[in-house]
Amino acid sequence: MKPPSGSPPPRPSDDESIAATAAAWLAQRDDAFTAAEAAAFECWRAADPRHDAAVVRLENTWVALQPLRDFRPSAARHPDRDLLAACSRPNRLGSPLRTAALALAAALIVAVGLWVFRPTSSTSVHYATTAGGYQRVVLNDGSVLELNGDTVADVAFQPTERWVRLLRGEAHFTVAKNTSRPFWVEAGGVAVRAVGTAFNVRLGARDIEVLVTEGKVSVSEANPLIAAVRNTPAEFTATTGGARTPVPDTFLVANERAVVSKVRAATSGALTAPVVERVAPEVVRDALAWQGPRLVFVDTPLAEVIAQFNRRNSVQLVLADAELATLPVGGSFRPENVEAFVRLLESGGDVSVERADASRLVLRRAK
Repeated sequence: MKPPSGSPPPRPSDDESIAATAAAWLAQRDDAFTAAEAAAFECWRAADPRHDAAVVRLENTWVALQPLRDFRPSAARHPDRDLLAACSRPNRLGSPLRTAALALAAALIVAVGLWVFRPTSSTSVHYATTAGGYQRVVLNDGSVLELNGDTVADVAFQPTERWVRLLRGEAHFTVAKNTSRPFWVEAGGVAVRAVGTAFNVRLGARDIEVLVTEGKVSVSEANPLIAAVRNTPAEFTATTGGARTPVPDTFLVANERAVVSKVRAATSGALTAPVVERVAPEVVRDALAWQGPRLVFVDTPLAEVIAQFNRRNSVQLVLADAELATLPVGGSFRPENVEAFVRLLESGGDVSVERADASRLVLRRAK
């Protein structure tokens, strides 16, 4: 339907623009990235958690669309020569067909984005972050999922339960209270149950760590529990390997941490009992220091890096020597952690920092 005469065309939403940009990046990547393009793509993904999420969703949608090529077998036997002909003017964003398909996938992401989060859906939603990345997701029940770098998690909501499977990495959960619909997190054979609380789960190489920051949770062995719970999503169901008596539930309250070894008992095959300890508030704060978005730089000129920090902080960085403006900077930083950034500059030996006052740090070339 055309807009009324004289009215401007509707502007795309942020989600639509992000999905379209992600589609263009993926099409360009399929056509082969240069080193500079690959670095720029990674910077774009890291600049906003929504960017990385759009890329992941679009890649998954592209995979899901692949079976459509078998929908018309006759087309494979009698292909359209015009479609297969080489383009006289190559498109840097990739082949027209792939670009169009990715654009369609982006449109599908926007169109059905809300549908896949319905609480009655038994389909799990996949989230993943890159190394050094961060993603914050508000789930459809109001709960907040925060993923540390190099983390993978699946979310599947049922009418009577809410489920998250942490497949790799570390995540923090702020759970919306609903006594009739408990919130479960499964990680490495350990199940954490909450109703309305906040806690952190880290899936390590040798153990699983649960840290409660608010409220109360129970920690138990996942396999026998999952097999017994009704309406558990099929993709989350695990085999128990035979009947056995699971380790009794362990209850944790705020500022308590439980560590469960992945090594199972030789005789019963069950997980060993969690080791529980009380931790100081500052330990909790340090453990969650990864939370929040980060500034990611790849050979970025120092002048641009300073501008990004200054936009986000009351403490301002002042570049005293113009010749330092092009000094390349690389790394991942919390936006508010100016001190960590200037310490890194000082350690490189090229920059000295003068603390003029509480709100101003002057950067000069080291002598």
